Parts: sequence; structure tokens; C-alpha cells
Amino acid sequence: MSLKLSEYDYDLPAELIAQRPLPRREEARLMVLRRDAQTIEHRQFVELKTLLSPGDLLVLNDTRVVPARKSSDDGAIEFLFIERLGRARWKCLIKPGRKFRAGATTKIDNVIARVEEILPDGERIVTLDEDVDPYAGGSMPLPPYIGRESDAQDEARYQTIFADAPGAIAAPTAGLHFTREILDEIPHAFVTLHVGTGTFRPVRLENISEHRMHAERFSISTAAAEKIDYAKRIVAVGTTTVRVLESARRQGGKLVAQTRSTDIFIYPPFEFRMADLLLTNFHLPRSTLLMLVSAFAGREFLLRAYEEAIHQRYRFYSYGDCMLIL
Repeated sequence: MSLKLSEYDYDLPAELIAQRPLPRREEARLMVLRRDAQTIEHRQFVELKTLLSPGDLLVLNDTRVVPARKSSDDGAIEFLFIERLGRARWKCLIKPGRKFRAGATTKIDNVIARVEEILPDGERIVTLDEDVDPYAGGSMPLPPYIGRESDAQDEARYQTIFADAPGAIAAPTAGLHFTREILDEIPHAFVTLHVGTGTFRPVRLENISEHRMHAERFSISTAAAEKIDYAKRIVAVGTTTVRVLESARRQGGKLVAQTRSTDIFIYPPFEFRMADLLLTNFHLPRSTLLMLVSAFAGREFLLRAYEEAIHQRYRFYSYGDCMLIL
């Protein structure tokens, strides 16, 4: 059992962090990990269907990233609108926070924005003088390791082709590789989890079991629940999908339609009840996402795979390559 934060670390050359998407979504490389044989193969994402079996069901997160990043009218303050709390009232991340303390004001689209409260984790409760749509004219909230401002290309490519339910501030990146043609060839179902800041907050405690995740909303429709129950094997596309599946409630042995929140934190050891296979991108060191995938693949095997990926010059993180864990 690996509960030490330092055991989920690795060194990544900065040039392997993908800063732009590939010209075509499906051109990503695909590392295949076979848990039974402890082997690693190098494939292409377009080969995904050939690696699956009859009765397998892809389960994907259809959340849609909202253009939640916006600057004050004077350009001095950057807002990330995380969650609507009520009329003209929002939970936000603000940069630089030291300039925007409780009671501070600025203007966004000529509407006064005021800090009502600073939460313990540094997020702000912000009230606007008018109930306006802060996403209008906003930009895509690219992760900080992409060291540039978002542009028109990101509006299309930092979004899955099946994105449907608006509400995420980060893309479920394992789904970014799919084209409509590839998806249509494989049986699939959709669930929804709106990716928030909690998934990406750093773990700061050396004993990882003491880390607490923020709750995130998810939903499973009746049609999706029936498909998932009927499937021979579940292929979870991305860590957010895993969190939905492993949080889902059953009644009488059957998965049921549901909408609720989860703060599940998956790390070794963990007994997976729903996900049989996992398609995922490469994740940051010391992150809850790396810990989840370590629980699924085995920490030592996974870190060996990461070493191989670095040696083979795979592209890392949101716009990077991916792996399939069998």
C-alpha cells in the first residue's frame, strides 16, 4: 500500500508537455498496458477498436467546457467563474488574489464585481451588480501548464466532439482523441461530471489518505444506466468517468438513473466495482489523477510505463497522447 505523496512523483522534461493539439484528433499515440502480463505496447489511437472485444462499452463524460475565464475591464484582475451560487453571485478563482481582498471591487463589462467572502481554500464569493452572463466574451480556461492564452483553435479542440452539457472548467481530456467516425464504430454511453477545481488541486499532505476532494456534480440517465448494466465490460474513458462509475448507486443490484455529487478520492488500494478497462491521458506528478490511475494499473507498473513514455517521447497532459489499461 502506497500512501506517501513522494511515491507518486516523476521527472518530466518540459518539452514533452503538449502546448498545442495535433493537427488531427485521432493522430495521438496510444500506449497499451496489459496488467495480467505486465507488458507495454506502443500503438496509435486509431487502433482502439481492434484492442476491444465484443460486449465492451465505452463510457464517456459529455460535459462541455464553458468559456469561464474573463478579465476585469482594466485588465488587472483575471476571473475564473467556477460555479453560479445564485442570482448575480458566483464562486470564482481570482488572479492575483492579493489584489482582490474582501470588499474589493472592479468592473467586468462595465458591471461592478465585489468580493463578498474569501473561502479557506482561496476561492472568492463574488457578487455582480447585475445578473449578467460572465461567460459571454470569456475564453477557454486552459490549464496552467499550457503556457499561453487560449485562442480560436482551443475553442474547438479543448472540447470533445460529443460535449453536450455545459458546466466544466476543464476538459475530460481522454475524450479529446475521438472523432465522430471512431466513436460511431464502438458501442458507447454518456455520463456527465462537470469538472471543477477539486480534481486538479495539488495534494499537499505527505499521507495522501488525509487529502480531501471537492465535491463535483454528476448525472447518469436511465438509458445510460441500462446500457452500462447490460455491457460485458466497461471501458471508462477518463478519470472523471471512473469517478462517476465508482460513485454510482445501485438499487436491487441495478444501476439507476441519478444526479448528485461525489467527493470520491481513489488511490491504492481500491477495489473497482464498475470500470474494467481505462482509457486515460498522462497526468501530473503527485496529482489525484495519477493516484487514481495507479490504483487501477498498479503504482509500480504505471510509473514504469511513464518512464517508457518519457523515453519514447510521448506528448503529455491535456493535448498529449493517451494510454489504454487492459
